[in-house]
Amino acid sequence: MKAIVTTTINPPTEALRKYSQMEGWKLYVVGDKKTPDLYQDFNYLSPEDQEKKYLKLSKLIPWNCIQRRNLGFIEAYNDGAEIIATVDDDNIPTKDWGKGCTVNTHQDVHIYYPKNNVFDPLTHTNKSYYWHRGYPIQLLADKNTYIDTKTAQHRRVLVQADLWTGDPDIDAIARIGVNEEFIDDFFYDGEDLTVEQSPYAGCVMGPFNSQNTFLSREIFPTYFLFPFIGRMDDIWASYVTQHYYKDCVAYCKPSVRQERNKHNLVKDLKDEMIGYENTLKLLGDLDNWERYLPKSAIIAYNQYMKEFRE
Repeated sequence: MKAIVTTTINPPTEALRKYSQMEGWKLYVVGDKKTPDLYQDFNYLSPEDQEKKYLKLSKLIPWNCIQRRNLGFIEAYNDGAEIIATVDDDNIPTKDWGKGCTVNTHQDVHIYYPKNNVFDPLTHTNKSYYWHRGYPIQLLADKNTYIDTKTAQHRRVLVQADLWTGDPDIDAIARIGVNEEFIDDFFYDGEDLTVEQSPYAGCVMGPFNSQNTFLSREIFPTYFLFPFIGRMDDIWASYVTQHYYKDCVAYCKPSVRQERNKHNLVKDLKDEMIGYENTLKLLGDLDNWERYLPKSAIIAYNQYMKEFRE
């Protein structure tokens, strides 16, 4: 079984309706306190369901935040999903979304060798002047500098991180100076985002987010959207996952168009400060990653791990 897991506080969106009709996939919609009562036709995990099934964990993750999605991961895993796609409700899938998914297969992946010890997947697109959310900003000056040309590596893919067109979820600091009239199509400057090769990756780890990513059952329960760390929830999850599962990621061409929900960029910036200040330190000390998280996040993570059934 293949699952799609999302969270929403909105009425059913165009994206969610399309995901719900995907042949061969089962959609799990995780609700929140603000979610309208309009999901009778969906496989919906209501706030009441969450507290009934996962009361201990539910008490440890705040309401009105994307980290409620963790409960959907548990639900899909315990239902037997072999692949779990994490998506946002404003990411409209293309007709090719999910087709040819490489997760749980061996693939020839194009490998790049950056000068820095962190890989930015946007470097190898036609929008290389931007960077993936969660890439350490201290390394931006050299992010497009490489010490070797690409080679092919045969690797087992446990994470397929598809990219995005439209108005994707990149760092607020990259958006602050942009004129509002361009925000609806942030990546569009005459052409949509494209990649040089697909699938591809770095010889070192890079960030992936939770807006359009396919995950193997094998990486759970290691993969966890950490609460209480702002917009680093999925980014630090990606780094921790790669700490335990080396060379497991393949980045792929865009398969969604994001029509971004309304955001407050100043709030986003504040929620990203923990990453601007600590991501590079975390990456240099991943054997001790727990020390960079608040105690409340570790308590939630420990309970999360207990909820998975084989």
